[in-house]
Amino acid sequence: MKKIGFLSFGFWHDGPGPVSSATEAYQQSLELAVGAEQIGLDGAWFRVHHFAQQIASPYPLLSAIGARTKTLEIGTGLVDLRYENPAMMAENASVADIMAGGRIQLGIGRGSPEQVIDGWQHFGYDYTEKEMENIARERGLEFLDLLRGKPFAEPNPRPMFPQKPGLLRLEPYVPKFRQRIWWGAGSQKTALWAAEHGMNLMSSTLVDHESEDPFHVQQAKQLRLYKQAWAEAGHDFEPRTLVTRSIIPIRNDKDLYHFGGRRNGEDSVGYFENYSNPTIFGRDYVGDVETLVKELKEDTAIQEADTLLLAIPNSLGVDYNLHLLEGVVKEIAPELGWK
Repeated sequence: MKKIGFLSFGFWHDGPGPVSSATEAYQQSLELAVGAEQIGLDGAWFRVHHFAQQIASPYPLLSAIGARTKTLEIGTGLVDLRYENPAMMAENASVADIMAGGRIQLGIGRGSPEQVIDGWQHFGYDYTEKEMENIARERGLEFLDLLRGKPFAEPNPRPMFPQKPGLLRLEPYVPKFRQRIWWGAGSQKTALWAAEHGMNLMSSTLVDHESEDPFHVQQAKQLRLYKQAWAEAGHDFEPRTLVTRSIIPIRNDKDLYHFGGRRNGEDSVGYFENYSNPTIFGRDYVGDVETLVKELKEDTAIQEADTLLLAIPNSLGVDYNLHLLEGVVKEIAPELGWK
């Protein structure tokens, strides 16, 4: 059995089209999540990017989805810690989790290259890209520590409201929310660090090109090393691992029109600016159901993970994306034993 969700970037584009404004992007994200639960998906996850026509502040959206659904996991993939204040983030995320009845799966990490140069400086953080490599991890650990609910703040001797004696913690405190925090890892080293600090593993849609093996083999190795490190660390709960794939079953002429040209995808290797290591991107899976079942059986990273996110083209609208998701959940997943 495998949990299956969708991952949306929440794009919108000015001008005519199914998603032509921020209002439509956020409202359709909510509608898509509700529809996904109805057709049997397990999760709705959203990318977070700043200075772009995409989902940015995720917490209101997560809360709204939580209020409209009952079983769906609601996640981020991922919140960019270069832009975040850990204390404010802990409050916002905990409120969203309460609104969702304990169903938030919060993915956090350093994030990917952004739309502007050193964008976090516009959020009040005067650090260089190099300094941010360590600061993002430090903020992640501070955030985890805050979620433990341990009192740490010295109380005002003349407070506005009555309070218990002793140090205070951030409120609201949600027990065990810490066990639903994920770290976005793009390398084996980062995956081991996530295991050491007790976070679930969200393996990136791209990873450092650390061998000549195909993307899925490199990613599967990352997941196995993570699980081994987790066992050695002795944490008191079972970890989860997640991978993301673009899986497009061609079932009608509209599918063929939109995606027929993307058949026979292959892994690709490239460089990001300011990244010293080459990065390998996983292939798309596009084809008829029978072909996709055969090809997906060979994807060792999907086999290794307990959760699979389906990257969706949200800019094509709610109905069409539900059609694509239903094709995977009802026609492909049963053939592979995922559901």
